[in-house]
Amino acid sequence: MNLIDSHCHLDVADFDGDLQETLARAQQAGVGRFIVPAISEAGWPHLADLAAKHRDLHPAYGLHPMFLAEHTDTHLDALPDWLKRPECVAVGECGLDFFVPGLDGRRQEVIFVEHLRLAAIHNKALIIHARKATEQVIQLLRQHGPLRGVIHSYSGSLEQARQLTAMDFLLGIGGPITYPRSTRLRAIVQEIPLQFLLLETDSPDQPMSGEQGKRNEPSKLVRVAEAVAEIRGMSVAEVAGQTGLNAKRLFGLAA
Repeated sequence: MNLIDSHCHLDVADFDGDLQETLARAQQAGVGRFIVPAISEAGWPHLADLAAKHRDLHPAYGLHPMFLAEHTDTHLDALPDWLKRPECVAVGECGLDFFVPGLDGRRQEVIFVEHLRLAAIHNKALIIHARKATEQVIQLLRQHGPLRGVIHSYSGSLEQARQLTAMDFLLGIGGPITYPRSTRLRAIVQEIPLQFLLLETDSPDQPMSGEQGKRNEPSKLVRVAEAVAEIRGMSVAEVAGQTGLNAKRLFGLAA
């Protein structure tokens, strides 16, 4: 089994003390590659350094909407040069967050649209954060497409999922699928074709069911794969194989 964690923040301080051990646990569990989206401009150099040291760690560069206060126009101006770097596999994490109080929606949209423009120019996939904002994200993708990418930690409706996959966007499925109460997400995972799903942990966030309050890490991706396999009536190996192919196709990873 060779799973790909399509969304994990291995560059944050939570992993500073034991990144090597974290990666070793992931490899032992069958998780072999890691897509690491940036959060803010301040973290881009560190993320690039990690990618240089760990060949299975693939960075994306962007400005996360939850950290809106840290982002400036200068950071947006600098982003194109980072997207040209050979290690960069995507634009992100970017998007809209209408859940966290106090985040300026208009400013979020301006920054997000610039990410969409740059993704088209540089022919890169997008890693999109859409919390309480799925409909607005869909509208902007239609206005600025055609584009490709993944909606990370998908939380929209089945109908919205169908609209997104019709635009060739994938859905990121992570820890929430392991919770018995996640009935809507389970229905989406059952209905949407497997070629449109990616597996993720969002480490260190979004821990699995029964592990609330603990740091999440990529080795836990096996539990996500097991949950998806159970819902779809497939083997874990089949889920790992297809979602791995999906990630390689979207992010242009070598076989």
